[in-house]
Amino acid sequence: MRLLKFYTFLFLAISALASCKDTSKKVDSTTTEKESKPDSTKIKEKKVVENEEEENFELSEDNAIDFFFNYEKTLTANKVKITTGLGSFTVELYENVPYHRANFIYLTEQGYFDKTQFHRVVKNFIIQGGNSDDAKTARKRSKIGRYLLPPDTRKGHKHHRGTISMPSSEMDNPHKLASPYEFFIVVTDPGSYHLDDNYTPFGRVIEGMDVVDKINNVPVEKGDWPMRNVYIEKAEIIK
Repeated sequence: MRLLKFYTFLFLAISALASCKDTSKKVDSTTTEKESKPDSTKIKEKKVVENEEEENFELSEDNAIDFFFNYEKTLTANKVKITTGLGSFTVELYENVPYHRANFIYLTEQGYFDKTQFHRVVKNFIIQGGNSDDAKTARKRSKIGRYLLPPDTRKGHKHHRGTISMPSSEMDNPHKLASPYEFFIVVTDPGSYHLDDNYTPFGRVIEGMDVVDKINNVPVEKGDWPMRNVYIEKAEIIK
């Protein structure tokens, strides 16, 4: 009888200990689960900081090349449609001129070219766009940043008719560094090959060359500025 009582007591004691261990595991598990949950406030704060950094980012002589080197790797599109008051045309950008291609697409994505003008028209030679005497254009440039691009003239591209190329900066510029906010399109038939060693062709017109010719035929005043403004109403990437 005493032996039976002893075994009964032993059984109850073991059961009680097992119950305590199970409870402990549940508590630990609950604590771990709570600790592993992300803090939504911290995530929101991080996103706000990242957005502010993106908004405040400016290109400069120090960071432009690295930025476009990495940005170009993310690109999948190489066509841009430009709509003007005289019609639209489409350019295809060369993939082996990475900095100039990346720059043109980046500025398009930023909406820079919208409401700029073809401010220089040289008969039977070129039309040049991307600038304006509007204060809004100057503010856009200021917000994006101040930088130049190195020439890239050894990829075999020529200044054939319909070629889009980048002019050199008006600054003291013995190395022909390119002014990234402007571009010109060759109208000469078959081309203007004396430009090949000095400027970087980075694409060509594949549709709407008749519109380019129409722009080249507008009346101009002194300094090759069109007598009536020719606006780029919209520049958009075609995917």
